[in-house]
Amino acid sequence: MHNQKQPNSNTCFICGRDNPVGLHMEFFDNGKDEVISHYTVPELYNSYPGIVHGGVLTSMLDETVARVSMIGGDHHHFMMSVKLEVKFRHPVPVETPITVKGTVVKLRGRLGRAKGEIILPDGTVAVEAEMVLADLPAEIADEANMEELGWHVDE
Repeated sequence: MHNQKQPNSNTCFICGRDNPVGLHMEFFDNGKDEVISHYTVPELYNSYPGIVHGGVLTSMLDETVARVSMIGGDHHHFMMSVKLEVKFRHPVPVETPITVKGTVVKLRGRLGRAKGEIILPDGTVAVEAEMVLADLPAEIADEANMEELGWHVDE
């Protein structure tokens, strides 16, 4: 069960609660090895009429998969993508409920590997991703002001 809600920020394109052009996605993890988001992409983010833009789908996977580093309650363990490989299997229609999933493959030390999927309502995997992650560089992490970022779990 994915009932552990993860934080959002104020301005992030994917999770930013105050970003006027953002997706406003929310994320939940199972406390062990998986993060999910249930989401319906608005028509505003189409490429071909009726189809979600591949760059938007890639951004959604980048965020979701990287969040595996926060599973288990360490909401300040930020990792970033070093390599992201995306495979588009099927078009994703706008205004259709989808599930975006990130799964741990291996997290050890400052590096990790994870995979992701965007799943259509009928269970079809429309998009797959593999990611190599690394801890956020110390000079960036040390300067982060969590209050200014608005980084917290919304009730």
